[in-house]
Amino acid sequence: MRRQLPLIALGLIAASPAAALDLPARKAGLWEIKMVFESRNTPPQTMQHCIDAATDKLMSSIGGGMRQDMCSKQDMRKTGGTITVDSVCQLGPMTITSQAVITGDFNSAYTVKVTSQRTGGPSMPGMPGDGASNMTIEAKWQGACQAGQQPGDIIMADGRKVNVRDFQNVPGMGGQPSGAAGGPPQKK
Repeated sequence: MRRQLPLIALGLIAASPAAALDLPARKAGLWEIKMVFESRNTPPQTMQHCIDAATDKLMSSIGGGMRQDMCSKQDMRKTGGTITVDSVCQLGPMTITSQAVITGDFNSAYTVKVTSQRTGGPSMPGMPGDGASNMTIEAKWQGACQAGQQPGDIIMADGRKVNVRDFQNVPGMGGQPSGAAGGPPQKK
């Protein structure tokens, strides 16, 4: 689980496009989120995310705090029903320049297409050597959360479950400074 935490966190932040931006909140209930990585030796990642207004807002604040600390640029423009976000972010020794194009709505389905270029830092397994990356996130509202699911639950394809509230305890997320006490979300 610890190795997948960055992928889950970054994916969910991208899948929660209201993070640090003035966008509508997602409809409460169960969302299926599928992340497809192009030109990478990584299979698609599908998860379910049970949200209510409070946990959607929490995702926004976690994502907003991370982006504010890491990104020197984050410009958003809206043209008709399309929202485009251009960012330049520093993640350790890496600089990531990206563009996210968001279409759809936040009540039934939306798509986020992210094109990014990474410079600096070590090569990453499964990623092209030039640092170019394309990812598509497809989010679809499924209805009410299922029995036994709590708002904030993230259910991975293999059945593992974490809750977005657990990210508040991870150093550098949820308002805690890097190096603060805390640990990764625990398997439930």
